[in-house]
Amino acid sequence: MSSEERKVILVTGGSGLVGMAIKKIVEKEEKRNDEDWIFLSSSDADLTNVEQTKALFAKVKPTHVIHLAAMVGGLFYNLKHNLDFFRKNMLINDNVLQTSFENGVKKVVSCLSTCIFPDKTSYPIDEAMVHSGPPHDSNFGYSYAKRMIDVQNRGYHQQYGCQYTSVIPTNVFGPYDNFNIDNGHVLPGLMHKIYLAKVKGDPFVVWGSGSPRRQFIYSLDLARLFIWVLREYKEVDPIILSVGEDEEISIKEAVDVIVDAMKFTGPVTYDTTKADGQFKKTASNAKLRKYLPNFQFTPIRQAVQETCDWFVDNYDSARK
Repeated sequence: MSSEERKVILVTGGSGLVGMAIKKIVEKEEKRNDEDWIFLSSSDADLTNVEQTKALFAKVKPTHVIHLAAMVGGLFYNLKHNLDFFRKNMLINDNVLQTSFENGVKKVVSCLSTCIFPDKTSYPIDEAMVHSGPPHDSNFGYSYAKRMIDVQNRGYHQQYGCQYTSVIPTNVFGPYDNFNIDNGHVLPGLMHKIYLAKVKGDPFVVWGSGSPRRQFIYSLDLARLFIWVLREYKEVDPIILSVGEDEEISIKEAVDVIVDAMKFTGPVTYDTTKADGQFKKTASNAKLRKYLPNFQFTPIRQAVQETCDWFVDNYDSARK
């Protein structure tokens, strides 16, 4: 096979939740002889530094890029560090996209987030609404930086014909997540809290009322969809990757599923002095279903059980 036909796929943020899931699916289900997958983490290069980014691309020589690297954190961490989230993510994204362009990368798929959507909006949210109003105040720095990826993708396409696109997953969870209670996302934070409550014999205290609603997507399902986007999706416009609207659940319902998965028998209480964040961010997966009407998502109970089992088995080495 000639070198022209081989794909060298660079995955930034390759050691995180989504990167590790893609790696597992590529190795177990989606291996192709004409693809070399290279998963890199922040220890391989500081992507906020343009020289390190250029050196990385010169070494790897990617033909395709899945861009996952970002400065990320949960609600309470975002509230205090909006400027940091904006500046670091703007630097990372600009360096990756411009260096991809300078190196003739054929396709870049970047990862956005449903938090980029307007705070005051109608539901369900769809791909056309990304820029139709300000995002929620709690994480405006991260949200605006992520929105700018879509702006840059359109710019690279309009000026140079580049095929750079983006995906918008709903709330992702799974093995290799960040289970930090203070700055992780909701499900892994709850899993860690309940683990500690069980070990110590304490009550399980949930921050907030439990009433906000979310669509959760298992990292392995998202990985399968990411690989499909890289290989098959031809649009520059973003695509929402999510379970359907009918599979949205409340935080309280999610807590009940985690309680069952962790076999927790102690008391569960809700600390309503803590902020809830956005009540809901219901997203439409109609565009995804137009392309993949028969895609099967992992049931939430199975996905939560597998994630809890992984966390318990890997407690000492898990990010927390």
